[in-house]
Amino acid sequence: MPTTLATDFHGLTIAYDDTVLTPRPWTGQQSRWAADLLATAPDGPVLELCAGAGQIGLLALAYAGAAGHPRHLVAVDASAAACGFARRNADAAGLGEHVEVRHGRLEEALAPQERFALVIADPPWVPSTDTGQFPDDPLTAIDGGPDGLDLARACVRTAADHLLPGAAVVLQLGHRDQVDRLDAEPLQVREVRDGERGVLVLLAP
Repeated sequence: MPTTLATDFHGLTIAYDDTVLTPRPWTGQQSRWAADLLATAPDGPVLELCAGAGQIGLLALAYAGAAGHPRHLVAVDASAAACGFARRNADAAGLGEHVEVRHGRLEEALAPQERFALVIADPPWVPSTDTGQFPDDPLTAIDGGPDGLDLARACVRTAADHLLPGAAVVLQLGHRDQVDRLDAEPLQVREVRDGERGVLVLLAP
């Protein structure tokens, strides 16, 4: 039975275990950017794809709420364990009533008519041949396929089908070369920001 761990993620206590990717402090940058975008985003909920233990979306919600822009969050992950921790972490943050966690594949977790004001995505982005460099990370949480972009492309396709007019996507990838190879159609890359161990990409129609 995996041991439950906990870490401080920019003021939120996030529980997880070794079947779930350990929260990386630098990814709080994604939460902050998302919260800033929510200040002018259209009315509507936020969608988090590949949510893991939920820390990025939850922190974005906390930041946005503190700034006077409360939102509802739908968090999706293919791991039942991750979804369990995401629900637990939402409750611990006092955000449980604003968060719906869905266990399932990206393509199956959303109803056709659902639309979102912002999409946050932190998909696995390590190429399959390089996953051995990260032995402490669960394989399913880091393996992004041959070029590391299989799940990222799936996130873009899913997001594109569920954006409100004026909405955008904040996507995390490993490096700028992956941004060049993403093929984000029908969305376009609007801005790229460097992080400590990855890059953040703003996508919009």
